[in-house]
Amino acid sequence: MRYNVGVAYLLWLFSGFGALGFHRFYLGKFGTGLLWLFTGGLMGLGCVYDAVTLPRQVQEANIGARVRAEMSYRLGQGYAGYGPSAAAPKPEDPEKTVLRVARDKGGFVTPGEAALEGDMSVDQARKLLEKMAASGNAEMRIRSSGVIVYFFPEFARDGNNDFAV
Repeated sequence: MRYNVGVAYLLWLFSGFGALGFHRFYLGKFGTGLLWLFTGGLMGLGCVYDAVTLPRQVQEANIGARVRAEMSYRLGQGYAGYGPSAAAPKPEDPEKTVLRVARDKGGFVTPGEAALEGDMSVDQARKLLEKMAASGNAEMRIRSSGVIVYFFPEFARDGNNDFAV
């Protein structure tokens, strides 16, 4: 929810220059709203205080609303008051990351490329690629430049023969 200074002042005016505390209820200050309601805005002193500080109170209420919405989102509850709950997206499975990179690169992946695209270190990427090669899903090859790459034949493009024999 986004609070508006104009609406807050309008509620302040309609609540007897703040004596009934409608503006405080609007800003989510229910405790002091009740206090203003039962004491006539602290016998008028709170009314004068609110007349001067209402823009700052609205700004603080907006900041609080943004923080609550962000915390709600980070806890996987979606944005409060904005549609269904939506959990934060899960990170991509490392093997899927490697396969996606292989597809995008014509079948070839280096540990550095896999690490850059996935949430893993170069060493973790190298171990994963070695495991995939050992299981027959990929082939380890050496480029003519001496760089070790892993080749996934199902993603091969024509003309990829840059290898030492």
